[in-house]
Amino acid sequence: MTATAHALIGASFATIISNPIIGVPVAFISHFIADFIPHWDAGTNHRNKSNLRLKIEATFDVLLGFALVLMLFKTQTMQNPVYMFSMVIAAQLPDWLAAPDYMFNLKVPPFSWMYKIGHETNTRMQLPWGLVTQVVTVGLLVVFALGGPQNLGTVLAANF
Repeated sequence: MTATAHALIGASFATIISNPIIGVPVAFISHFIADFIPHWDAGTNHRNKSNLRLKIEATFDVLLGFALVLMLFKTQTMQNPVYMFSMVIAAQLPDWLAAPDYMFNLKVPPFSWMYKIGHETNTRMQLPWGLVTQVVTVGLLVVFALGGPQNLGTVLAANF
């Protein structure tokens, strides 16, 4: 999944699980579970992209994820920014750990291990359906974490 999707999943779990001893491992494990869902991400068709394009897309994806977390989970982030940030990073961490192998060809543990695990658990799908599966899956979790559809409207209205 995209880094944005993983960030929103981590933020959702931060809202649902207040205990970091439980929450951080759940956020980390959620990464692998989410990657089993067929999805599109910047790595889909990576052989057709330059290394620079992959790095730019990955950077944009991470920044978009942080921005959406700050926008949708503003109240929760203000209450406990360290926990929220820790959960977002924990949910993205397997990709961060795989990046040195994937982006810079640094084939040493733990980077090579994370790349191998990620490669085996990633189920990619082409656009548009690979993005649809993410939006539906993550969207349902975010709506649940925010207290239902009625609260989502309030959250969105507060940001515009």
